[in-house]
Amino acid sequence: MSSDSSDSRQLLADVPQQQEKEQHELQVVVSRGSGTGSADTTPKLSKRNSSERSLPLRSYSKWSPTEQGATLVWRDLCVYTNVGSGRGMKRIINNSTGAVQPGSLMALMGASGSGKTTLMSTLAYRQPAGTVVQGDILINGRRVGPFMHRISGYVYQDDLFIGALTVLEHLNFMANLRLDRRISGEERRLIIKDLLERTGLLSTSHTRIGSGDDEKVLSGGERKRLAFAVELLNNPVILFCDEPTTGLDSYSAQQLVATLHELAQKGTTILCTIHQPSSQLFDNFNNVMLLADGRVAFTGSPQHALNFFADHGYYCPEAYNPADFLIGVLATDPGYEQASQRSAQHLCDQFAVSSAAKQRDMLVNLEIHMAQSGNYPYDKELDSFRSVPWYKRFYIVWLRATLTMLRDPTIQWMRFIQKMAIAFIVGACLAGTTELTQLGVQAVQGTIFIMIAENTFHPMYSVLNVFPLGFPLFMRETRSGLYSTAHYYVANILAMLPGMIVEPLLFVAITYWMTGLRADLYAFGITATCVVLVLNVASACGCFFSTAFNSVPLAMAYVVPLDYIIMITSGIFIKISSLSVAFSWTQFLSWMLYANEAMTIAQWSGVQNITCFGESADLPCFHTGQDVLDKYGFNEANIYRNMLAILGIYFGFHLLGYYFLWRRARKM
Repeated sequence: MSSDSSDSRQLLADVPQQQEKEQHELQVVVSRGSGTGSADTTPKLSKRNSSERSLPLRSYSKWSPTEQGATLVWRDLCVYTNVGSGRGMKRIINNSTGAVQPGSLMALMGASGSGKTTLMSTLAYRQPAGTVVQGDILINGRRVGPFMHRISGYVYQDDLFIGALTVLEHLNFMANLRLDRRISGEERRLIIKDLLERTGLLSTSHTRIGSGDDEKVLSGGERKRLAFAVELLNNPVILFCDEPTTGLDSYSAQQLVATLHELAQKGTTILCTIHQPSSQLFDNFNNVMLLADGRVAFTGSPQHALNFFADHGYYCPEAYNPADFLIGVLATDPGYEQASQRSAQHLCDQFAVSSAAKQRDMLVNLEIHMAQSGNYPYDKELDSFRSVPWYKRFYIVWLRATLTMLRDPTIQWMRFIQKMAIAFIVGACLAGTTELTQLGVQAVQGTIFIMIAENTFHPMYSVLNVFPLGFPLFMRETRSGLYSTAHYYVANILAMLPGMIVEPLLFVAITYWMTGLRADLYAFGITATCVVLVLNVASACGCFFSTAFNSVPLAMAYVVPLDYIIMITSGIFIKISSLSVAFSWTQFLSWMLYANEAMTIAQWSGVQNITCFGESADLPCFHTGQDVLDKYGFNEANIYRNMLAILGIYFGFHLLGYYFLWRRARKM
């Protein structure tokens, strides 16, 4: 770093002080890079200064995204979000300015609605779509961008996992997606083993995360530690934690914050939102930022926050939780909303003109000036990161989805058992009825319709919740850049595909021979192929509706009318040529019609000896298979065209399903 910048940093320690207390406070602000949280009597420089810049702060410097610490600064930051219903934008963060240096453990605190989570997600470059951000945010002299997903970790308040996976499997999947592709498999195993030991999860490495059918699953504290382990995989230089102690008992919360304090001492920059911490937890933070209605009410050490509030007439009672006191002063009391807001804004105004705020502004302005003047070398290692190739990402997502399918009995195995049971029931009821007689014609067509209907409606409804259930985790992982929407959608479809082939084949193999349909290998092959296509196109239709609508009930409300359309136009209840012109177009969407025609042709093509016991003008007989085809308006030349049409509808539904999933992900 240049001598000018070193001189500038030294000037920060020589700012004239008016009182001994203010001198102590300002020295703490400059010395937070030490990560100890203590205030020495001599000013210190940031860890990024002079010779300390080249020292590795982490044990895995080979695979770390950057070896130096992270200084995050932001100036005049305003964040707006769309409130919807045509009401325009609402400002959540109002001209916030701040800085977090290497080794700092900062707590973002404030009453509900003060903007804590919004500020942190914006600093981490993880703000929701549609959010408008104004102001400067820099980390190590570089404006934040997508690279933040590689050098930072973000622990969310709610833990989202795939319960069918074990702890070790989950970490392996995440390591393969997050780490540089040049890292060997042996190095990945060492990293995972180290994280399991550091987070206390080594004994539970082969325990499934959250399947309720298991004898043992992870507790709330273990799930939270697993979430931390995942975010520490890429050895982040800065870690963001959204309410990390929520849902934990006091002991688990204390252990977690102690772990964060240890990470901060090793040089990691840590920023947490925290709600009503105990006094013991509060003492572990060496820096705190208090927010009120999106404005900064104070930035500094916890003790100096109490001193600042006392100087303005707010004294914390003895034996009272200081965190509760500080948040309570800034909170809005029911019935006294305007008075509470005025007092909170008054504290924000007082802090804005305080010497501590001026000291903070000097540091922020210096960092931004160094970045603009080119005297601040950012990490070139960021640009050398090599992400996992697209085909490996796809394989990892597909393998995870496949394991979930195999281990969740409600997804595949129960469906197999149910399908086989229904096949035996249908076969037993219709056994011996499909003869080459006038009554046999009705029985054959009825069997065909049951085969089509059973593999249409149930599969369609059974997949309606597949994408809605996984959507929160999908959104979190795609926004982190782990994979794309195409990876997720195609991988899940291919994971379901083997079951969607085996399931209808089992049904046809049982039903076809038990009912005594045409004993011809060609006819059986056409029937089995059509039933497989029917089940898959019905599932594709369900996938489309599950991605197009926000909830399963809403999707079902729209899919039911479609069911009636494709059933009416199946060719069983009405001759297609008799449809009115206004509704004749619906036949082209009915895969049931295409399957019915193809399967009917396979059963009656070439049949010449249908028995007729008595014929009259009122009750004509079918003498040949062609008579049956003519009755329904079917054409033998359409058999392969029908199967291609079903295949086309299948891909059409999946293209629509992918589009709506991509569209929803883009809006979130």
